[in-house]
Amino acid sequence: MKAINNIILFVCITLLCVSCKKEIKVDRSITLPFFNSAIFTPEWIAESSIEYKSIHKIADFSLINQEGKTITNENYKGKIYVADFFFVSCPGICPILEKNMSILQDEYKEDDEIQLLSHTVMPVKDSVPVLKQYALENGINSKKWNLVTGDKDLIYDLARTSYFADEDFVKTQDKDAFIHTENFVLVDKKGRIRGVYNGTIELEIQRLIRHINLLKKEK
Repeated sequence: MKAINNIILFVCITLLCVSCKKEIKVDRSITLPFFNSAIFTPEWIAESSIEYKSIHKIADFSLINQEGKTITNENYKGKIYVADFFFVSCPGICPILEKNMSILQDEYKEDDEIQLLSHTVMPVKDSVPVLKQYALENGINSKKWNLVTGDKDLIYDLARTSYFADEDFVKTQDKDAFIHTENFVLVDKKGRIRGVYNGTIELEIQRLIRHINLLKKEK
């Protein structure tokens, strides 16, 4: 009986060692995590793991930018981008968000790999001409930074279920509530969330820039 127990113990240890050898650890010092839910728990997931194929991605969308052009996921395929939500007539945090997003525009003005995407949460008022005027007044380059409008339900659903940008919705589940968030969301070349930042704080923008530069180095 003792011999059998020893054999079982040996087999278990062997299997455990084989499993450990197969596990590929992610270097967290040079790799950004993934975010798969609205609670924003960072997850470092190795490409070889089973979970890698089920990482959360931004859902398909079709919206209209300040130039009247249709903007979809295809425009951001193979691009790193920063997304946020705003509205033109907002007197509070939106001017700060625009100022800090402009820092990113200036930082990456010569880098086609980095793009910006701002969704209006008031599409009834923020028509294409309104967005165009806003872009002109704020020096927004449409080749780098899309201001998009479109179907309200689609925009709100994107904010809540794709970008996890509406913190109140997590608590209330009220679909009729107005969305107003200060979050900047960093999305990688495959449409996956890699970071969330307070867009009203300039120190957070510097942290975002560091993370963008880390993401650029990923294979």
